[in-house]
Amino acid sequence: MVPSAVTWGLLAAWAVHDVEELATMAGWTRSARPRLEELLEERLPWVPWERLEVSQRHVNVAIGLMGGVMAGASALGARTGGRSPVFQAALLGFGAHGVMHLAQAAVARGYTPGAVTAPVVVIPFSVWAWRRLRAEGVPVRTGAAGWAGLAALPAVLAGVHAAAHALTRPRSRSRRPASTPPLTP
Repeated sequence: MVPSAVTWGLLAAWAVHDVEELATMAGWTRSARPRLEELLEERLPWVPWERLEVSQRHVNVAIGLMGGVMAGASALGARTGGRSPVFQAALLGFGAHGVMHLAQAAVARGYTPGAVTAPVVVIPFSVWAWRRLRAEGVPVRTGAAGWAGLAALPAVLAGVHAAAHALTRPRSRSRRPASTPPLTP
């Protein structure tokens, strides 16, 4: 039987990791964007550098939304003894996300949000959880199913950030057209 430390542990490890992102992401994007733009603009001209900077409100909402995704995946993992394709995709994506944090720090030539907990929480937890699944005889999605799960990571992250952007963008106050009379009770 797969211990809950594997399935619900995914949510716990994610929470530890995202506390770091919650505390650092908005400030880091504000201070690092000009340097990254200067460093990488010629090599990566398609990157919308002005969108790299995010507000603390955006970070809060995005992390909350991703928390819902991770809680759902962990619950599916717990219900299926780690066999859920959604749980396994989330676990694979979480580990890949940790590797991406290290790659981002290397490209940025310094700290990036998540780079501290990626090598000490994200990657070790992911490796441990996969080993536990295999030790318990859980069929692990490999091949096309594994790649499909990994390919879903950028789509999920983009969707979470798009939703956070939509939920946090400033709303313009709509005005009643001058020809419309006010409503009376």
